[in-house]
Amino acid sequence: MTEKLRTVTRIVRGDATADGAGVQLKRIIGGAELDMLDPFLMLDAFGSDKPQDYIGGFPPHPHRGFETVTYMLAGKMRHQDSAGNAGVIEAGGVQWMTAASGIIHSEMPEQEEGLLAGYQLWVNLPASEKMSAPRYQEISAEAITVEQHDDGLTIRVVAGETRQGNTGVIDNPFVDPLYLVVDAPAGSQLNEQVKEGHNAFIYLSKGKLNVADTARSIQAGELAVLSDGDALRLTAEQDSSFILVSGKPLNEPVAKGGPFVMNTRAEVEQAFADYRSGQLVQ
Repeated sequence: MTEKLRTVTRIVRGDATADGAGVQLKRIIGGAELDMLDPFLMLDAFGSDKPQDYIGGFPPHPHRGFETVTYMLAGKMRHQDSAGNAGVIEAGGVQWMTAASGIIHSEMPEQEEGLLAGYQLWVNLPASEKMSAPRYQEISAEAITVEQHDDGLTIRVVAGETRQGNTGVIDNPFVDPLYLVVDAPAGSQLNEQVKEGHNAFIYLSKGKLNVADTARSIQAGELAVLSDGDALRLTAEQDSSFILVSGKPLNEPVAKGGPFVMNTRAEVEQAFADYRSGQLVQ
């Protein structure tokens, strides 16, 4: 059966901004250029060798109605939350936190050799799960499968399943995500399956990529929204590092209010009221 190759439909560069206690980052999804890509609500990329850009971290703050996914490229992030979870995400590790009905957490950076870098992705929850009990998954770098290709390309399989049959360490039945962290030396190729009907994107942190032999290559610092299809073929034109992410769209109303994402404005207002009265966390 002939594969339906995905192509690039849109390029997004994102906006420089600050969050938490002054952490400098780039907001690629959830900003002015791309409000969301269902089920993905936000994607932030952070990375600096200047401690003043990140040392304030993210002091205690609430969430309800979605999941946060933090992947560390360099340095560490210390997590603590109202559900009693605590841990340190190190380089190559991932934290997948399901805020659901409500959680208050802090994320405090710990640099290594002055450097901190990583991604945070917000993944929406269906209406049926927004008020379920919070969950927390923290996976070390050593527990994540690394797929090695003959041309030097490597894939860290965080979520989903690759064409070669390697599966991710994250359990998420709601949007059936694919989350691959790829390092591709110049000249290497990725031929990967991506489920048809799922929204998908590539974010390139370093290098230059060409998708499906098209005229416009993806440059470092760009997010490429992909067309629908069941396969992806790309070539690294330079030594490249990127993430490939896809998920099943929920196709539900979305109401955003700062740290809360619900289906209606009334539900967002209730979340704020619950937080102010101390009822957000049960």
